[in-house]
Amino acid sequence: MAETILVVVEQREGKLNRVSLETLVGAQALAKQNGWQVEAVLLGSAAQLDEPAKEIAAAAVAKVTKLESDALAAYTPDGFVAALKAFLAVSEPKLVLLPHTYQIRDFAPKLAASLGSVLVSDSTGARFENGKLLFTRQMFQGKFSADVSLAGDGPHFASFQAGSYRADSLEAGSAPVETVAAAVGEIRTKPEAPFQEAKAAVDLTQAEIIISVGRGIKEQKNIPLAQALADALGGEIAASRPICDAGWLPMERQVGSSGQTVSPKLYLALGISGAIQHIVGMKGSKHIIAINKDAEAPIFEVADVAVVGNLFDIVPALTEEVKKARG
Repeated sequence: MAETILVVVEQREGKLNRVSLETLVGAQALAKQNGWQVEAVLLGSAAQLDEPAKEIAAAAVAKVTKLESDALAAYTPDGFVAALKAFLAVSEPKLVLLPHTYQIRDFAPKLAASLGSVLVSDSTGARFENGKLLFTRQMFQGKFSADVSLAGDGPHFASFQAGSYRADSLEAGSAPVETVAAAVGEIRTKPEAPFQEAKAAVDLTQAEIIISVGRGIKEQKNIPLAQALADALGGEIAASRPICDAGWLPMERQVGSSGQTVSPKLYLALGISGAIQHIVGMKGSKHIIAINKDAEAPIFEVADVAVVGNLFDIVPALTEEVKKARG
């Protein structure tokens, strides 16, 4: 019988986290390499899980399980760990993959430790090599990568960084959906609002279009130039670290190794030189357009479209063209 890769799919109030779909793509790739099968599990209340489960069931997975309980309607580490630990004891997967989100970072180490295992967190890829399962992790702010292997029988745990795989590469299928009553037990904590739902905060990992600014924007008073383009495109504004360090944009808008890792459909970099610390946070974007007056800027090495020119001339004209196209 084939070994199972179980993907823990994250949903919030009935809406899938996009990084979960990327994690499913990674699981499908691994399963193909070694003849394993992929299953998925979602946690929450019955009302929260119906639509996300249907969406996951349309992917090429063997089975989707809805792990239901009213006690899981609001996230708590106690509830999620107890429910998953009981479920894993029955399902016995060889490998458990998770999206590297704020929520996963909170409970996954506790879950792995409770089963005498470890978590390979924030992986950027995985593969089988000579029969050994290897996970790739970035080291020293992305300056180089290391392969990590796991010893023992499992279950092994790993989380994938946003942008490691492309959600639009998810293979379609038709999977059965099973409902299981979650064994939750005692919950010792009172749930509070998730981090990214705090006032003025933003979860850039869910954005499909990001307009990001760097030092080339020159002054804080020029930020509205980029914001106007973001508004016209229906996207989010972001920045490299120097912009956020200067207080020109909030820290939660920072993209890079010390900020958020993103994988939008479109990433438009304005006046960003392309330091490695920034590149590691956005190189998984499907389409990258970079505008910079320096023809030798490192950002052009990862860009799909490189525009050499003055952003103060190009961006206003581009904004007007977008507005015209959208009526």
